[in-house]
Amino acid sequence: MSLNPGGPSLLVQDDASSSSEEDVNIPNGSNKRPSTTLLNSTRRKRNRKGPNDAIVDAMLEIAAASKLRANAMMRSNDRFSISSCVKVLDEVQGLDQHIYFAALDLFENPNARETFISLKNDKRVTWLQGKCSAPSALIG
Repeated sequence: MSLNPGGPSLLVQDDASSSSEEDVNIPNGSNKRPSTTLLNSTRRKRNRKGPNDAIVDAMLEIAAASKLRANAMMRSNDRFSISSCVKVLDEVQGLDQHIYFAALDLFENPNARETFISLKNDKRVTWLQGKCSAPSALIG
């Protein structure tokens, strides 16, 4: 390879961290360690992250966070599902049949399901009696 001393250099200056290079003969006869090599320039380009890589990394982080949030919401929704409420309702001792079936209708409301599950056992019956007997008092 010949170098044109008057022309522009196509090589990028190498960092001094590479100590494995050997001395080479430059055409003018002097032994010098080259300050640039095409190989090291190519290696640095592969290791350098460009704007597209940063965008891809950010998108992957967003996707991972979104997946975690969706999983957390699904677990929360499962906790307050109708079937979870019915299981808890079935464990309530001495519940009037009218209140039981009115509660099933009440469980169609997600807020009511969350309230029911969140209450302590001893408060659930009182809450259900208040919620399930109020509409019948307005009708009759």
